[in-house]
This record gives sequence, structure tokens and C-alpha cells, in this order.
Amino acid sequence: AWALGGIDPGTSVAVYFEVAVLGTAPIAEGKRRYIQFLTKYQHSSGKTRLRSTTLCGPWHNMVQGEQQAQQNGQNGGADMGPDINPIKFSFDQEAAAVLTARLAVYRTETEDVGDVMRWIDRSLIRLCAKFADFAPDDPNSFRLSPQFSLFPQFMFHLRRSQFLQLFNSSPDEAAYYRYVMNRENTTNSLVMIQPTLLSYSFDGPPQPALLDSVSVQPNTILLLDTFFHVVVFHGETIAAWREAKYHEQEEHDAFRNLLEAPQTDAQMIMDSRFPVPRYIVCDQHKSEARFLMAKLNPSVSHNSEGGAGAAVFTDDVSLRVFMEHLMKLAVQS
Repeated sequence: AWALGGIDPGTSVAVYFEVAVLGTAPIAEGKRRYIQFLTKYQHSSGKTRLRSTTLCGPWHNMVQGEQQAQQNGQNGGADMGPDINPIKFSFDQEAAAVLTARLAVYRTETEDVGDVMRWIDRSLIRLCAKFADFAPDDPNSFRLSPQFSLFPQFMFHLRRSQFLQLFNSSPDEAAYYRYVMNRENTTNSLVMIQPTLLSYSFDGPPQPALLDSVSVQPNTILLLDTFFHVVVFHGETIAAWREAKYHEQEEHDAFRNLLEAPQTDAQMIMDSRFPVPRYIVCDQHKSEARFLMAKLNPSVSHNSEGGAGAAVFTDDVSLRVFMEHLMKLAVQS
């Protein structure tokens, strides 16, 4: 049995099982697994309650064609016929990303952060080598099904997150971030791993934007939600117009509405979240802009040549380079 100091309606608990098969005989086809959780707790009314949660699902054995392909170091061959692996089609990449992040946070208590990041890399390479479609030693043939397509991206941002990158974080801040990660639900945890970004401009209503340096434009306002911070970022031109007080002039109602829209949305986010995130309003090229720039994929950096968007001053590789290395290692025979 496990004991928790307390739970509330927002508590999310992760349970990991290691599947052990006794002997060499595979699991019988058609056999199903059953998991039951019995949660006993004292309600705020003083009554003791018992809640039962039962889960059921099928086991799966690797079919003969899959076994032969694994032995031959091949994957995705046409001679195997249609992919009938139910694990592949039932994979929840969002839940898997959060579970991987929680396990990585747990390992940081006893292991060096560098070792944890190497474990994440090895796990991602093994996953892609097993479930991606590719021809051996041909990175250009690498393909991930929609059930796995976002998982490498989640791992890229996890490696750069405050859970593993402790620079500029005090020990108590790092402990706080990791504690909150271990209790929040999947949706909130994904926001911590890969923050959401909205772009506001005169071209229309707010639009989701790529978490990338190309999204930083002088004539737009960005709203970044990292769960722990809510950042309103003004582009260079927008900031100059605001400093000139154009929004105080009657003929510039559209500009005034543009300035107010992200602040209203930011307030809605903060009103619905506990603990309340830190609210930051900043301008491009100013010191507090680092809260946004540090979260962006550095597709344009001080080492790259040209490119649209603002340059991110970092030695981290971009998502494109990360994926190129992943594909190269995953297809090795």
C-alpha cells in the first residue's frame, strides 16, 4: 500500500508497472490484464471514504513477422503487411511525455542531471527505433506515425526545461518546480514541458504560434504561458508605438484594443490557476524578454546565418538539428 499526506480533486498520481514474464513462455493470446486501485481517504466532512477504480485491457505479443524484422534489424518492411501492433495505435504521446518527465524528475534525486538527460536520449532513440517506419541506415526514410509524431518534440523541450536545466534557479525554486510537476494533471504538465504561445496582431484574432524564434516579430504581441509564468511580450515596433502613447489617441482605438487583448487573456489564465503564476510584461531587446526567449526553439541563433525572427543567444541545438541526430541514430542497423 502507498500513503499520501493529502489529496484534492486536482491531484494526479502516476503509477509505473514493470511487466515480468515468468519463464520463456509468452503471454497467452487473448489474455487480459486487470488493475484495481482502492483509495481510502478522510473527507473534509470527517467521514472516511473508499473509492474503487478498476482498469482492464488486453496483453499483446509481438507477432512472428515483427520478431523476424527485429532480428534482421529492419523496420517497416512491406513484406510484413499492415501494421497490426495495437500498442502503436493506442500510444498516448501526451501522457507518455508527462510520465517520462516525472520519472526524469524522480531520477534527478539520486543521479546527475547529465546522466538523466542521456537516459532520456537513449529512451527516445529506442522508442523511435522500435515504432518508426524506416529503411536501415537511411535517415531520409524515417517516418513516425501520428501517435508518435509529437513525442520527440516534447522530449526536446523537456531537456531544455527548468526541471533539468537548473541554471539561474535556486535549490528551493528547483524543488518547487519539480513538486508541482509531480501533482498536476496531464494538460497542465504539458504546458510546463512545452509552453503555449499566442500571437496578437492587426491581421486578425489571436492565433496559436510556434514556440520558435521565428514567431518573434516587431509588429506582434506574444502571450506565453509556462504554467509558472505568464509573459506578455511586445515586439519592437509595438513597444515604440506604446512609448509614443499612440494608444491614448482616439484615432488609434485598434492599437489600444490590441494592447489590452493579451493582458485580458493573461488575467483569465491567472484567475483560473493555483498556484498563481508570475505575471511579466516585457519588450523586445529588454532584460525581461529572457523569460520568453529562453523557451523558444533557437531556429535562429547567433551562430546561424540570416533567417526570419529574432536571434536566440544560446549554444543549444535547434529542434531541426535534434531531429536530424535522432533519425540518424534510430535507423542505425
